[in-house]
Amino acid sequence: MNHRKEHTTAAGDPRGRYYERLAPLHLFPLWEQLKDLVPKQPSTPCRPALWRYEQVRPLLLESAGLISAAEALRRVLILENPGLAGSSSITQALYAGLQLIMPGEIAPAHRHTQSALRFVVEGKGAYTAVDGERTFMEPGDFVTTPAWTWHDHGFEMRSDAGPMVWLDGLDVPLVRFLGAGFSEEGRSERHELQRKEGASFARYGHNMAPVRPVHSGLSSPLFNYPYARTREALHALSQAEAPDDWDGWKLRYVNPLTGGAPLPTIATFMQLLPAGFRGKGYRSTEGTVFSVVEGSGTAVVDGVKLRFEDKDTFVVPPWATVRLHAAIDCVIFSYSERPVQQALGLHREELLAD
Repeated sequence: MNHRKEHTTAAGDPRGRYYERLAPLHLFPLWEQLKDLVPKQPSTPCRPALWRYEQVRPLLLESAGLISAAEALRRVLILENPGLAGSSSITQALYAGLQLIMPGEIAPAHRHTQSALRFVVEGKGAYTAVDGERTFMEPGDFVTTPAWTWHDHGFEMRSDAGPMVWLDGLDVPLVRFLGAGFSEEGRSERHELQRKEGASFARYGHNMAPVRPVHSGLSSPLFNYPYARTREALHALSQAEAPDDWDGWKLRYVNPLTGGAPLPTIATFMQLLPAGFRGKGYRSTEGTVFSVVEGSGTAVVDGVKLRFEDKDTFVVPPWATVRLHAAIDCVIFSYSERPVQQALGLHREELLAD
């Protein structure tokens, strides 16, 4: 986007004539743009927004009759921020989309430099395979697809199977900004399985790790964080201590080898808000995407009320003040670009007293 000021040259305007001489040389005076380039506080065109699952779901299911998962490669409806029209982005750093796979379908193998997460919204019976290991997914599961790893998705036929939907979260805008986007299609629909299902969880999913880890890379060696374990952890925490005034009970997912985020560019969280919770306001430099797992309530974002229910998705822009209110017990998944900001020394959070 070009936000530079337009200049009209009037007779006897030496400054305007000077600017006109700069333009053909692709020069521009910093003093005319400094306040926009180095603002007093973060400024973003990103807006608070909410996508109601009850409205999106019928349209997503309709797409199954129009295009197959194989033809589409990934049958997804992008959640595009209304302030970022045409960008295929939910924030300036993150992408979000709802992906559909039907029984008997395969979303063919490929890989890309963008890091991805899957957060399961609806259905059972589908799997994702990442770098030679397959895992079946259930609602509330958080699954990673690290950068440049082969992956495919499939849905084995079952007589009682319905559609499978998950939220895709990727760092597409960030990678695009850096000019580092590459992808490659697989030679076959499915990438060859090399390990038994559950191998990664057996090695790293029990607060222990192999003495000689074979895993390398910046992403977590775990690629499925089951909701049953996450929900149990939140419940145990709620029994042990009072809720935080801003977040209720909130935990972050971790790479068991480093203690950092599961993906180098994306942090992920799950929080529990008790019935009647009225959170205090806070704001952060990270843009955050929220997916409601259980319950209903309201997110008040810079005065805009987003009334959410289970399976809805909403976004909070960078440096927007948010207050979370819960009508009944709520469990909410979220992700942001926090690891990038922390690595660059840019992350900042402000907790408000009200």
